[in-house]
Amino acid sequence: MNLLFVADPLESFKTYKDSTFAMMREAQRRGHTLAACEPRHLSWQVTTGVQAHVRRIRLTGHEEHWFHEAPLAPAQRLAALRDFDAIVMRKDPPFDSEFFYATHLLEQAEREGARVFNKPRALRDHPEKLAILEFPQFTTPTLVTREAQAVRDFHAQHRDIILKPLDGMGGMGIFRVKDEGLNLGAIIETLNRDGAQTLMVQKFLPAIAQGDKRILVIGGKPVPYALARIPQGGEVRGNLAAGGKGVAQALSPRDREIAEAIGPVLAARGMLLIGLDVIGDCLTEINVTSPTCFQEITDQAGFDVAAMFVDALEAAMTVR
Repeated sequence: MNLLFVADPLESFKTYKDSTFAMMREAQRRGHTLAACEPRHLSWQVTTGVQAHVRRIRLTGHEEHWFHEAPLAPAQRLAALRDFDAIVMRKDPPFDSEFFYATHLLEQAEREGARVFNKPRALRDHPEKLAILEFPQFTTPTLVTREAQAVRDFHAQHRDIILKPLDGMGGMGIFRVKDEGLNLGAIIETLNRDGAQTLMVQKFLPAIAQGDKRILVIGGKPVPYALARIPQGGEVRGNLAAGGKGVAQALSPRDREIAEAIGPVLAARGMLLIGLDVIGDCLTEINVTSPTCFQEITDQAGFDVAAMFVDALEAAMTVR
């Protein structure tokens, strides 16, 4: 297959842990060809359809200079998306207006014959914080609001809460407010910008001490191991980007129950890969843009997550 990865700049990859790199490496090992671009390189004209200035690359196997880019003139780099066998959308959050516009360009490319994973419409329809609302049977008590008083009432009921912005990633902007309510007003003002911005509030789960588990679901089927991201040094956040320690562990019966209930539903909507965040027995987020933890799980548990992903991608290409 001729594959195009829509992602962040290649120079920003930390290849020792990057899941997109793991996908590329496995795809190349199987003989597939690789190209990459950023969302800003997408364009459309009525005469050409959706195009992108792409980088044709080959992985070198070296850690420092990890890819070789074919030297092409600017005109040679311009490629129609419909000419690729598959397009893998792996742009990291935040889900801002530019990400939104990119999904529309990719959806137009689908109309022109391209195959995009995850499906652009599905990305738009499932914001990562709000996607859990469809599955309340698995969640901790949760409030979505922009009203300060509603947050205060929620705190009065549950006494120990987590507040977070809807567009954050990697643990960014997450606050815990305990029973005494210290700084609750200031935190609300920071997150909701005096009522102009919606935020999410959840009951604090003490099981975070055992880790915020990332459960990967590929082609509707759960990877048999999760990565428990355990907070360090007094942090309430387990995210690896916030300094959490990643520990691979087999799925619990509850983890598997959640994954097997949600996975097929979202796979049927065009999501080849999702990442479920579970604390204790409760679902807290559904990641759909660029779920990670491939390499950590593979390195620690010996299960080849990237191979499972490319298997699913190849299988998806046989279905129309």
